[in-house]
Amino acid sequence: MTDKAPQSAGVAVRRPHRADARRNFDALLAAARDAFAENGTDASLEDIARRAGVGIGTLYRNFPTRQDLFESVYVGEVEELARAAAEVADLPPWDALVAWMRQFVSYAATKRAIYEALNRESEMFRSCRDTMYAAGTPLFARAQEAGEVRADVGFDDVLRMISSLSGGAFVDVEQRDRVLGVALDGVRSRPAHGAGPS
Repeated sequence: MTDKAPQSAGVAVRRPHRADARRNFDALLAAARDAFAENGTDASLEDIARRAGVGIGTLYRNFPTRQDLFESVYVGEVEELARAAAEVADLPPWDALVAWMRQFVSYAATKRAIYEALNRESEMFRSCRDTMYAAGTPLFARAQEAGEVRADVGFDDVLRMISSLSGGAFVDVEQRDRVLGVALDGVRSRPAHGAGPS
């Protein structure tokens, strides 16, 4: 039996209760995430509403200020990371860690797009960081305990490396995935080789 990563550590987007309102809310979050990734924090709110298939009034009812939208997008990404950790927890240790790191790359891209707009001293930001670490640390520890991850590497080391790589400009998603693969290959432990012939 594997330990499932927690889905939350005190951080959650406040979604509406009605199903139709919840659909609109989630569509707005997805549209905002894409718009911010493409155009940064100056992305047009009218464009976000159009992408979500709702009117601008619906956007403002859900997110009275642009800051509310930034924070909800960010929290939503952290929620996705926590869910992803729970979903991959039963995979073999290395596969689980790699699958979660691929999700982390998506999170890092969204965070980079809105990073300057976030209050990094806020309780929300600290809770999100705690949730993210609570989700990923068990996967990392399990892979390290299984001998799949180098003993001289820490979880924070890997997150910082992947975050830095995510800041680069890639030709396409395939190139980004190749670079991520190369980086993670450096994290993976290798069996000791016997001395060859002299």
